[in-house]
Amino acid sequence: MNHTDNIYDLTVAGVRQLVPYVAGKPIEELERELGLTDIIKLASNENPLGPSKKALTAIQDALPKLTLYPDGNGFNLKSALAKKYALNVGQITLGNGSNELLELVARAFLAPGLEAMFSRHAFAVYPIVTQAVGATAVVIPALNYGNDLEAMAARVSEKTRVIFIANPNNPTGTLLSQVDLERFISALPKHCLCVLDEAYFEFVADKEGINSIDWLKTNPNLIITRTFSKAYGLAGLRVGYGLSSPEIADILNRVRQPFNNNMLALVAAEAALADGDYLRQTITVNAQGMSDLTVGFKALGLEWIPSAGNFVSVDLKRPGQPTYEALLRKGVIVRPVANYEMPNHLRISIGTQAENQFFLEALAETLANV
Repeated sequence: MNHTDNIYDLTVAGVRQLVPYVAGKPIEELERELGLTDIIKLASNENPLGPSKKALTAIQDALPKLTLYPDGNGFNLKSALAKKYALNVGQITLGNGSNELLELVARAFLAPGLEAMFSRHAFAVYPIVTQAVGATAVVIPALNYGNDLEAMAARVSEKTRVIFIANPNNPTGTLLSQVDLERFISALPKHCLCVLDEAYFEFVADKEGINSIDWLKTNPNLIITRTFSKAYGLAGLRVGYGLSSPEIADILNRVRQPFNNNMLALVAAEAALADGDYLRQTITVNAQGMSDLTVGFKALGLEWIPSAGNFVSVDLKRPGQPTYEALLRKGVIVRPVANYEMPNHLRISIGTQAENQFFLEALAETLANV
């Protein structure tokens, strides 16, 4: 029997070469490291309002049932989503955050010898799930920090099985034209699946003009992913969903783990979905915060990437890591994005008005001293 002294030699190649996803630094970690107590976190695009009160009430009401398994099919939440989007329940796949939907797509449709395509500066999970299953990542140069649809279309081949497109894009916040995006998706060959990642859809100012769900009727190779982590304020519960043809949903459910959404997540998401006042308040706070931050950047002589999300990436015109570390010492957590090939940028999540102001003051002090 052959033995090895290195456990890594036993792993499959794609996994062995992976670099783990690095999330935004938790508040508790910074407290431990620096002994700080007054900390604001503007790193992970979380909702600064906290969860909907209706969601909290739903959680409280469900607590006595925690000895029971959740509904593995998520019938009530799927039904609410189907009603909201005028779809059939069979077109919806629930995930442990929309992140899990991305992984399910990779497991179901990608393999060694096949390709997944995405843009430079795209969400870090796209290359991770691609590499984990041994598929080849095709990275298309960005156009103004966003997706270059013409360049993507020109690169599609017989090996292209999945194209990941985030709209708005994370971490840059860029937004594609609906006309251009629909034309791109409609022109894809039948063997190529398009994953339209709309995690930040609710923050788009003209979201009434976004009709991507209508495209499902004529594009059976389209899957739209959305989440309750951002606008609905439930990042800690991990609830996302995919909208697709019934056939794609059936395939994804074959690789989905049973009970992948816990009971509290399911009831909270259903309650949050029905809380229109909370969503409107979230959007209002985000729009005001975006204005406050960009006005502040302009006053500091900084440029930024115009963003349609709940975050904005600012160009420091110098390496961002020293500024990030200096801000940590002031109790401000933001997101360095050198891993997205944007070493001079920092990504700032929109906070409350007080948090945004605290950050801008800390940034001004830091830039004067770093």
